[in-house]
Amino acid sequence: MLFLCLASFAQETDIFSRPLQSEPSRKFDAVHYRISLRFHEEENAFDGETSVTIKSLQDGLQKCVLDAMTYTVTSVKSRGGQPLDFEHRDGKLIITLSQAIDYGSSVSFTISYHAKDLTDPRGRIKGISFVDESSDNPALIIARSFPNGARHWFPCYDHPSDKATQEVIATVPAGYRALANGKLVDVTGDLENKTRTFHWSQEHPHSTYLSTLVAGPYVVIEDSLGPLPINYWFHKQDEKDAMNSFHRTPEIIAFLGREYGYDYPWEKYDQITVPGGGGAECTSATLLGQNMIHDTRGEQDFSSHWLICHEAAHQWWGDLVTCRDWGHTWINESFGTYSEVQLVLHDSGEEEAAVNLLGKKNQYLYEAYTRYMRPIVSHRWEDPGQNFDRHTYQKGSAVIHMMRWILGETPFHSTLSHFLHKHAFQPADTHDFLTAIKDATGQNLDWFFDQWLLSPGHPIFDVSHTWDEDTRRLKWRIVQTQDTSRGIPIFRTPVILGIVTPEGRRSEKAWIEKQTEVFEFGCEQKPLMVRFDEGNNLLKEWTFVKSVDELLYQLEFDDVIGRMWAASQLIPHHADTRARAALIERAQEDSHWAVRRDTLYILGGYQGVTQMDYDRGNIPWTRLNEGFDPGRFLSEDLIDFLKQRDEDSNSKVRAAALWGLGNLRKKALIPYFQERFQQDDSYRAQAAALVAVGKSGDPAAASWLEKARRIESPTDILRRASDWALEELKRGTRQ
Repeated sequence: MLFLCLASFAQETDIFSRPLQSEPSRKFDAVHYRISLRFHEEENAFDGETSVTIKSLQDGLQKCVLDAMTYTVTSVKSRGGQPLDFEHRDGKLIITLSQAIDYGSSVSFTISYHAKDLTDPRGRIKGISFVDESSDNPALIIARSFPNGARHWFPCYDHPSDKATQEVIATVPAGYRALANGKLVDVTGDLENKTRTFHWSQEHPHSTYLSTLVAGPYVVIEDSLGPLPINYWFHKQDEKDAMNSFHRTPEIIAFLGREYGYDYPWEKYDQITVPGGGGAECTSATLLGQNMIHDTRGEQDFSSHWLICHEAAHQWWGDLVTCRDWGHTWINESFGTYSEVQLVLHDSGEEEAAVNLLGKKNQYLYEAYTRYMRPIVSHRWEDPGQNFDRHTYQKGSAVIHMMRWILGETPFHSTLSHFLHKHAFQPADTHDFLTAIKDATGQNLDWFFDQWLLSPGHPIFDVSHTWDEDTRRLKWRIVQTQDTSRGIPIFRTPVILGIVTPEGRRSEKAWIEKQTEVFEFGCEQKPLMVRFDEGNNLLKEWTFVKSVDELLYQLEFDDVIGRMWAASQLIPHHADTRARAALIERAQEDSHWAVRRDTLYILGGYQGVTQMDYDRGNIPWTRLNEGFDPGRFLSEDLIDFLKQRDEDSNSKVRAAALWGLGNLRKKALIPYFQERFQQDDSYRAQAAALVAVGKSGDPAAASWLEKARRIESPTDILRRASDWALEELKRGTRQ
């Protein structure tokens, strides 16, 4: 669901109170790490030996300072084996070289260290985690490096601006397989100690936070894209379902290479599942949360292809070219998120891509009003992970889409290819990307970057229009109403104004340059509909008061985003019988599931129509029901209609119909909800049936809900829905 005016929310975080950060100066360049680790699972311990090669960036370099935490350093030796003096304190390893070296000279040394008692049952600490066996996963060893975790398992200069080649030599229990970055050089066994040693080599330089090591009793399926090896690593219990998520990987890799104008840059591509959700890109080896694997019937609700695409995109955006400092994370994550839109456009066309992008815009807007607004390029944080938010991901992807629209298709793709080739295997920052646009297209987008990347917020438009029958002129008045007191600019932007008359449709491009703009166009006939931002390119909020007649026309004849917007604008007109009839018609006949879904939520009593993440199965039942007001369109005469819509081909639409039926709070409908739970092949629709049972208020349904909550489902959606329903029953009895 979409389109909510969020201005009533208050920001909870003062982003500008965070400390101002800057890229640190450094005295050397790390060239190569050779990391040897031997694990002792029974003690949750490991022994490490890392050889580091550095090149001096100044004359007379005598001391080398590395990041080193968690473990105890026992010795540092020169390449020749002579002991070197060192201090290890406050997370820093300070090594005194045997003699000073000048600019451009290289030196190598080897650091020995060990750590023990690294207990972390959830596998979420930085550095090495020993994950206990559970019903979901076997015992595992996982090294996590993002964003500054590499220092917790090998001494290094742990900052994204520095790139080095790397080897990982891991000795693990004999029944394990170990995965790391790069290509597999060798595997050797030690029968006496019941261990195996895996030697991986990352031959192109990359940043330390992209380093990984995962070991466990994995099943591995080998695949390929031409000569490129592609492998899928997962747990034995997931063997039956794993390929539901992985099977499109070669196709997606090939697609992204075409989109970016740069072939896949690494020696291989591995994907490996670990406990939890989401994903973490590492060079040539992506970690994926185990819950992204789903059974066959989960595909309609919990497809993982968007995540496969997002993480694969990082092999270019983040790995090949890396943000120079954490303030420029959009170079990594905005492009990773926008790749999802690109894939949807490729798979399903413009309307589906528009719905996907609109969801991202609204995810950003929700954060903007409930947490903070900040510039996408921001250098204020206590921890770099704070920059990985909806501004970086979702807002950034919407900004990239606007950039694509402004530049044009060929210049946009030329820019991507030029930037990637120019900065391959290097760090880069926002200015580098701005320069790439100028180099590749000749266009200067300084103005665009200043307002969309370097300033906070977004435009809020108040739009109105009038048609003068005497002059046959159509006048538009567009006012930006956003609060500019905290650095939000008055935006400069092109916009497409659409005009539909009985003679046909036409589009006019206008430039908004100041707070209030007035545009006039000749228009011989009274418009049936006008559209602000035709094509839906802008990231914006807007109010645009229209007559019921125009909204009804727009609901039937506009593009998918316009039809969804028109549906939301009919909510205040619930007393007009035409509005209810039109919503019912669209819920039955519209060609796009998102319009059918939205109209059903409105008919079912939802007033705050907004994106709630439920398109990915993360259904926030409580928040969805906060906007419930059954006194508008919902009534008992809709029962048969909603039951009919519960047979829609799209599970999101069926879930919306069940939600509306549940809002009637009729105990007599419980057998129907239970029947739908048994018969529907969608976990999402089943969850909606469970919630509807909870709203129906019969305590006798509690035992049935208890049984339902024990059924396994992707993201535990059935358990979560059952828990909400059971709590709702308790609230009903307390009242």
